[in-house]
Amino acid sequence: MQSDTQRQPRRFSLLQLLGVVLGAVVITAVATGFLLHSWLFARPFAPVKLKPAEESRLEMKLRQLNLPAVSTPGEGQPEERQSGRNTAGHTDQGYLKPEAYSEEGADRTIHFTERELNFLLYRNTDLAEKLVVDLADDLVSLKLRIPVDPDFPVLGGKTLKVRAGAELAYRQERPVVILKGVSIMGVPLPNAWLGNLKNIDLVQEFGGEDGFWKTFSQGVAAIEVKDGFLDIRLKE
Repeated sequence: MQSDTQRQPRRFSLLQLLGVVLGAVVITAVATGFLLHSWLFARPFAPVKLKPAEESRLEMKLRQLNLPAVSTPGEGQPEERQSGRNTAGHTDQGYLKPEAYSEEGADRTIHFTERELNFLLYRNTDLAEKLVVDLADDLVSLKLRIPVDPDFPVLGGKTLKVRAGAELAYRQERPVVILKGVSIMGVPLPNAWLGNLKNIDLVQEFGGEDGFWKTFSQGVAAIEVKDGFLDIRLKE
């Protein structure tokens, strides 16, 4: 008697089942199309533009490093800034001044903000709309847009989004550089595809051999990466 009073399980008709399957296919197709459009037709990154006060501070840093100014001709800037030269070491005609070399009072610290780095990309390279840098605590992250050759199968003519991150710090009196990973279209690449270098301290691994990492380590006195800031102090 009790079994008769129990509610019978609901059964779907063939049309209802086909409707559910068709709906799932449509939703999946729309979601897939949206993701493919987002990743394969990636929009350019918005270039960073500094406020006048920020740009002035960046100009001072570049002068200390004897690097060209960031301003470009045609913006109503003084001729000194339009020339892209550090006029402290030039004559009024723009020629280099002869002067004796000295390291006395030289600042060995390189300090940039995240906005300044992205602004330099915007002003001085063709990577402004293809590459952006993010600075977090002990972490440097990159976003990169890579155009695919038109003759490449399937993805030809499209643009791929690549992301990468590396830990950058200074511990135990030496630099620390650890690749945290690389992803393409949101999919992290296997460690084997990265040469098994993921989560490996590159300075510790290769710093004992003659080459870039040993030379790099020997020349750095301190590294500090904070949210939005990068400081590197060089040795004498």
